[in-house]
Amino acid sequence: MLKQILLVEDDLREIELIMIALERSQLWRDVIILRDGSEALDYLHKRNDFAGRADGNPSVILLDLKLPKVDGFGVLEAVRADEQLQRIPVAMLTSSNMEEDVARAYELGVNAYVVKPNGFDELISAVSELGQFWAVLNEPPPGSTRAAFHPG
Repeated sequence: MLKQILLVEDDLREIELIMIALERSQLWRDVIILRDGSEALDYLHKRNDFAGRADGNPSVILLDLKLPKVDGFGVLEAVRADEQLQRIPVAMLTSSNMEEDVARAYELGVNAYVVKPNGFDELISAVSELGQFWAVLNEPPPGSTRAAFHPG
């Protein structure tokens, strides 16, 4: 079974490339795409526009660092501070390779920090491997949403 992926990314070009990578890995069927940190927190906390969403948490959050409204650090901090969300694996998927950003992300409890490669093929490969691990191989925490897998 596939597990739900929450992709939090504001750049439409990056979203398109990430979705191509997930599609090539057959992981695109249960991806929730949100464009800013505030929207991601609303989704996770089931409030505002997402108050009626189905129960269950994503099995992994792919989180950009530089987001409008609430940045990736703010989202990560809120997730780790919430007892209902703190076990969700979070993979930072960002263009920043600044040492202070990497250090802060790990201090806040990120599970993986992946710097987006510049080349198309490298990005496709990195996202495919990341998606395969977190959405297929890794056993998600209790309460995660799963989707039926239908190849093809």
